[in-house]
Amino acid sequence: MDKFTAIADITRRRIIELLATEGELSATDICRHFQVSPQAISQHLKVLREAGVVSVEKRAQQRIYRLNSEAMAEVEEWAKQFREMWSRRFEKLDALLEARMKAGQQSKSSEGNDES
Repeated sequence: MDKFTAIADITRRRIIELLATEGELSATDICRHFQVSPQAISQHLKVLREAGVVSVEKRAQQRIYRLNSEAMAEVEEWAKQFREMWSRRFEKLDALLEARMKAGQQSKSSEGNDES
């Protein structure tokens, strides 16, 4: 599964948000934030792990999860490309609207001069 498919699920995105806020959490601590079964959270963690979004470290009897910053940087870079594209489009639209407004003001101004 790729990163984008993995983060498409709302529960998995909430897990990512938790890990981004807390740094690292055990599977048990993650489960405490949800009203679904530990097995369901375990499946979500497995998907995130297999997609490389989170990493896991076994400490004694616990599995400690943390966000994989490299994977999130890849997602961020992808989103940044779209943000930049839309920003350029909105800048062009702003310029077009501004030019039309100026043209409209000039036309009204010249009409006012014609009436005198």
